[in-house]
Amino acid sequence: MTYCLALKLRDGLVFASDSRTTAGVDYISTYRKMHVFQPSSDRLLVVLTSGNLATTQEVLDNLRRDLAATEPTENLGTAAYVFEAARYVGQVLCTVVQHYASTLGGSVADLRATLIVGGQIRGQPPEIYLVYPEGNYVAATWETPYLQLGEFKYGKPILSRLAAGDLSLDDAARLALISFDAAMKSNLSVGPPLELAIYPQDAMEFSHQLALDADSALLRSVCRRWNEKLTQAFHALPKFDWERAGPAK
Repeated sequence: MTYCLALKLRDGLVFASDSRTTAGVDYISTYRKMHVFQPSSDRLLVVLTSGNLATTQEVLDNLRRDLAATEPTENLGTAAYVFEAARYVGQVLCTVVQHYASTLGGSVADLRATLIVGGQIRGQPPEIYLVYPEGNYVAATWETPYLQLGEFKYGKPILSRLAAGDLSLDDAARLALISFDAAMKSNLSVGPPLELAIYPQDAMEFSHQLALDADSALLRSVCRRWNEKLTQAFHALPKFDWERAGPAK
């Protein structure tokens, strides 16, 4: 499995992903889940992937093939809006899933994948979209400025409390790392290396792009400090009435 996260902020976008695909007692494999496309200087698009690995790899191959085609064809370079890019990626994903469902006769559920498509096309605001296996999509909103893929349930509570569209990009990046820390502590199928990318609005390039392995000093420091502050907050919680009254005689 995996965990991917994207946040839409007033000042831009933050993307994060782990790279663990299969985890078990004696077998762990890693594959990148953050894929960056910049077919021209007026756009930067990111695709985060979760689900069936073969499906997502074929989708990515098709996206790259369409960009390289000499004949005019719809691709990530022709979209005028990020939602058009998300719709196109959804169509490619749906085509791949339906093709193998019909030719192999297997369960569609075994072939499913879910994607996040985000970025900016010059003249339009930065956006992020969650793309479903059926090809349709939903967008992040000001009220819920984040989208997640994969094993996200453990990393969601902190986002529900702290994620807001007016967070700074740096604070949002730290929040992403905390969310991943919660997921990694609770689920073996989420693990480093982590990828983190910060995109300032209208920049058409990342301001920062990090790869953090298990020994990363930054990752360890953020997670340790967060755990220390949580422990302090827990011990500072109000006492019950009977605790304040002292031991019963």
